[in-house]
Amino acid sequence: MTDAELERVRQKVEAGEVLTDAELGALRAAAQVDRGPTLKVAVAQALINADVPAQALPLLEALRRDFPKDTEALLAHARALLLLERWGDAEAPLQRVLALNPSDPEALKGLALVCLKRGELDRARAHLDAALQQDPLDGEAQLLRAELQQVEPTFTAPGTVSSDREPQDFTGFLEALTAQLGSQSTPFLVQKKQLLVRLGHGAVARLDLEALFQSFLESGRPLADAAQSLGSELAERSLGLPKGREALLSVVLPVLRDGSFLDRAVGSARREGPAGLWVFYAIDDPELLRYVPEGALTSHQVTLEQLDQAAWDNLARRPAEVRPIELAHGHLRLRSEPTGLWAIASADGHDPARLVTREQQQRIAAVAGPGPWRAYLGLRELVLVCREADDEVKRQLDGLEPAREGIGGAWRLHQGRLTALDEWRGV
Repeated sequence: MTDAELERVRQKVEAGEVLTDAELGALRAAAQVDRGPTLKVAVAQALINADVPAQALPLLEALRRDFPKDTEALLAHARALLLLERWGDAEAPLQRVLALNPSDPEALKGLALVCLKRGELDRARAHLDAALQQDPLDGEAQLLRAELQQVEPTFTAPGTVSSDREPQDFTGFLEALTAQLGSQSTPFLVQKKQLLVRLGHGAVARLDLEALFQSFLESGRPLADAAQSLGSELAERSLGLPKGREALLSVVLPVLRDGSFLDRAVGSARREGPAGLWVFYAIDDPELLRYVPEGALTSHQVTLEQLDQAAWDNLARRPAEVRPIELAHGHLRLRSEPTGLWAIASADGHDPARLVTREQQQRIAAVAGPGPWRAYLGLRELVLVCREADDEVKRQLDGLEPAREGIGGAWRLHQGRLTALDEWRGV
């Protein structure tokens, strides 16, 4: 086997593909004459990919003895043990990897799985938080977090709230918080993982319940105290928008939504935007998404045109970094090298709007090259872009399904204009 063929086989293993018998035999032969661990680890990974992890264990145990500091060998050993559901045995090589590289995301995810299977939910959550801090788009970590949320203990005594509940009891936290909001007559609505609170002048705040719960856990406060404090804070915020015209104009930002949002944002200030989309206006707040109501135009003595101009001016001063990203097997992963696909991912709800600003387009052109570009707006937490000439990446984008609050369809960005490809409408 030539060096090029060997590299092709090794890359096939790294991609998780199953080798043919001939490829595996050739890889084994090359590994036997190679003094280093790389090809031997590849053989073990190939066996794991073929769903025979037990056959990989003797080789991995030998690698662990001969190359005790090789993290790839340690991770492969842990992977085989995890697939065999030997949770306790898998922890040792994973901890060894972290001793060598404290921020290794694969080790963090592996330990999170071990802790999850043992029922050590706090430890599992801590490992996942550390992994997601490095790469918020890590598909494996996101799946583990979803599994963790499904197995968290639930509230067992409806109608009562106890301050000595286990800290991982999300349902107990939610019941305590909503009971507090109800007792103080703060209008609210729970929609899946969001808490909607009615603010002054008809505005609505949207809070991420998981983020609120995590803040509660980190505070270490008793449940009753935390619920009362948060409820009081929301009651204060529900009093209204920033006072005065200039205060409002200094913090407003645009939000792009499709026509389906009109029925859910009745009474909010808005105008028709690019390509059949709508521009709404939200208050710049790291915790709450508060839409500006139409009534604020009168109460704050501002026209819709002035509000719109201020919102876009504010956003223009806050362009987001354009980062290379990979789409593999339905999962998105940030990369350090260019892939042909880029993400605008400030995750503050304003990324689709950023896409049509000159400042953001300049940043896209600097890393992706000149347009026209294809854009995908189906994920509320980020925007994906690629060059329209890149047919392979465009096919990947075409296969994505929009999220529940994403903007579906294919979009073209060229010469400052955003166009819906199916309707060819722009502004």
